[in-house]
Amino acid sequence: MIAAGVAAADVDELPPHVRSLIDNASDVLVLTPIIASKLHLWTNDVDRERHEADERLNAILGDLATIAPDLHVRAELGSDVPLTAFDDAVRTFGPDHILIALRSADHAAWQEEHLVDRVKRRYQIPITVFELDREGHVPSPAPD
Repeated sequence: MIAAGVAAADVDELPPHVRSLIDNASDVLVLTPIIASKLHLWTNDVDRERHEADERLNAILGDLATIAPDLHVRAELGSDVPLTAFDDAVRTFGPDHILIALRSADHAAWQEEHLVDRVKRRYQIPITVFELDREGHVPSPAPD
């Protein structure tokens, strides 16, 4: 299962270990949760964020078709509550591994706070996490 809060600018931006996971998969569910502000979530005004999640989903599906054209892929627009999106996807898909593409710290939102820890505790299956910046690139390591 791939859960993505961000899409790569180009398939070449994906880290080698991520590409390897995709190359070795036979069946994948791509989940793009709706990432809304607290106000939009509270007022149920998530149309713009739903559209962004749909665009993200289409970009990722295109990338997967490039990387692994024979891969069986299912797609799902997730809930605007991240753990609900994960619960729904895990229940219906039953993944043996979760790949999470997070927005880097410079543009992460409240939904991503402690998300990886909660997912690890809840599902007890292997999880791989990587970050992409606002432009969909792997962030440069911080200087020492």
